[in-house]
Amino acid sequence: MPTIGVKKSVIDRHFGRVYTEEEFDNLCFEYGLELDEITSEKAAVEKERGAAAAANLSNEEIYKIEIPANRYDLLCIEGLARAMKVFKGEKQPRYHVDQPAQLHKLYVKKEVAEVRPFVVAAILRDITFDADSYASFIDLQDKLHQNICRKRTLASMGTHDLDTIEGPFTYTAEDPKSINFVPLNQTKSYRADELLNTYATDPLYGHLKPYVPIIQDKPAYPVIRDKNGKLCSLPPIINSDHSKISLKTKNVFIEVTATDLQKAVVVLDTIVAMFSQYAKKQFTVEPVEVIYESDGHKEVYPKLAYRTQRVTVDRINNKMGVNLDAPKIGDLLTRMGLEASVIDANTVEVTIPPNRHDILHECDVAEDVGIAFGYNNLVPKLPESNTVAQPFELNAVSDLLRAEVAMAGWTEALNFALCSRDDVSTKLRDPAGLDRAVKISNPKTFEFQVARTTLLPGLLKTLASNRDMALPLKLFECQDTILKDDEADTGAKNERRLAAVYCNKAAGFEIMHGFLDRVMRLLDVNPAKDGSGYHIEAEDAPSFFPGRCAAVYGPRKVKIGHVGVLHPEVLAAFGISLPVTALEINLEPFI
Repeated sequence: MPTIGVKKSVIDRHFGRVYTEEEFDNLCFEYGLELDEITSEKAAVEKERGAAAAANLSNEEIYKIEIPANRYDLLCIEGLARAMKVFKGEKQPRYHVDQPAQLHKLYVKKEVAEVRPFVVAAILRDITFDADSYASFIDLQDKLHQNICRKRTLASMGTHDLDTIEGPFTYTAEDPKSINFVPLNQTKSYRADELLNTYATDPLYGHLKPYVPIIQDKPAYPVIRDKNGKLCSLPPIINSDHSKISLKTKNVFIEVTATDLQKAVVVLDTIVAMFSQYAKKQFTVEPVEVIYESDGHKEVYPKLAYRTQRVTVDRINNKMGVNLDAPKIGDLLTRMGLEASVIDANTVEVTIPPNRHDILHECDVAEDVGIAFGYNNLVPKLPESNTVAQPFELNAVSDLLRAEVAMAGWTEALNFALCSRDDVSTKLRDPAGLDRAVKISNPKTFEFQVARTTLLPGLLKTLASNRDMALPLKLFECQDTILKDDEADTGAKNERRLAAVYCNKAAGFEIMHGFLDRVMRLLDVNPAKDGSGYHIEAEDAPSFFPGRCAAVYGPRKVKIGHVGVLHPEVLAAFGISLPVTALEINLEPFI
C-alpha cells in the first residue's frame, strides 16, 4: 500500500490541535489506517546514505502513514485531515465548478489519436501556496503517477502557472525533431528526441528514465502549446521551464493526458478537490472546455459530479454481521464523508462526493459502514453453515512425496518460478526450449524473463552456489512449471513436476535410477512394460549425454520425463565442474 510522510507540525496545523503519538495512532486505527513509522528527514537519509549525507538535514518528526491503494483522496495531508475531521464530526465541504463568462479552451488535434488520445483540464484560481502546501501539491502528483496512473502509462498530469501562458491551448502530436524547448529546471534548450536519449542514459535523470519508453518509439510526440505556440509540456515526460509553478503562483492550469479517459477524470477530480481549499473561493474550481478536432465533440472538465446510490439495510447488515437500522447506517456513512438520507426502513440513499471515486458498489459502502462502526466492535460468531475442508489432491500427494523423499536423504530446494531465457534454452542445449515458455513483456532483470518450463535450471543454480559443500550433493524440488497451452482459458497451464540432481565425483546413474524406483514405490506404481506400471527406455535428449539418457514412461505408456547424466556443456553453462545425474518427471498422470 502507498505510504505518505507528513511533518508532525503540518499534521497539528491541519487538525487544529496537537496530537500525541498515541492519540494520532489511535485515530488512524479508528479510520482504518496505520501509523507505520515515525522518523525524520535526517534519520531516513542517514539510514540510506550514511551520516555524512544527512549532516545538514532536519530532525523534525515525520509521520509515515499507510493508505489503502484505492483511497486516492487520502494521498496528501489535505485530504487525510479533511476526511478525519469529518470522521470526528465536522461538516463535509461541498465542491463547486465555477463557470466564468469566457471558458478557457483546449483543442485536441487528430494527430494525438494514435499516441495519447485523451486530455482533461481545470484551473485553480487565486490560490495561495506556502512551502508545505506546495511540497504536498508536488508529492500528490507523484503519488498519483505511481498509483492510479500506473507510472504514467495510463495518465500523467502537468501543472502550469497560468499567468505565464495564454489560452486557448492546443494538444497535438509533432515530429520529435521539430520540438525544441527548455525542460523544467533547465537553462538549455533541447530537441525532444535528444532530450529523451539524455534521460535514458544520464544517471542524473534516473527518476525520469522509466517513463522514456512510453513515447520514445512513437513517430510523433504529444505536446501541449499555448496560443502563442509556447510549449507547456511534453507528456508524459516533463513540463516546460517557461510555465513552471512556484510559491508565488496564483493561478494554476492543470492538464491530464491519458490513454484511459476515466483514469484522467479521477486524477483531475482528486487533485482539484484536494487543493481547491487553498483558493480564495474555497472548494471552487474553474472548468476548461476540451474540443476534439476529429469529430467536433466538446466536453467541459472537471465534472466534480455527485453520484447517488441506493443501498439495502438488510444487505449491509448481512455483509457486516451487525444489526443496524437505516438512521444509524446513515449516521455512520456521514462520518465517512458520504451524505446519506433514509428512504424507508430498508433503504438508504448515499450521495458520493467527487473525491470518493473508490465507491463503486454496495460492498464499498458496506466497508465504510464497518470502518465507522469500528471493526473492534464487531462481535465474533460462528458461521451458520459448517463445511469440512479437503486438501487439493495434487497438493496432498506432493506434500507426502516431499516428506518421504526428504527422509530418504535428499535435500529439498525451493527456487524462483521465473528465470532467464538462456536458462531454459541455450544453457540446456535446447534451442526449442522457448517455444512453450511464457515470456514476461517488460522484465526488470535478465534473471526473470520467462516462467520456467523445467525445474532443472533452478536445481543446477543451487548446485553451483553450493559446490563447496561436502559431496555427494543430493537435491530435489517438487513444484510447478508453467507452459503455453492454447486450450487453456489463460493461454497457459501449470504442470506439477518432481526433479532431482545427484552431484559427485562419479556420475551415479544407478543412484538416480534407485531414486526413481523409490518414488514409484511411494506412488504405488510397479515396474511393468505393458502399460500397467512404469519403465524406462533408452532415448537421447538435448540436455543429457548421448547414450546416458532414458525416457521415463508411466501408466498407459505415457512419457512423463527423462533420467540421465547431464551433458558437460550444460554443466559448464551453469558453472559446475563435477558430473551430475538428473531426473525430471511429471506427477500429474499419477493423480
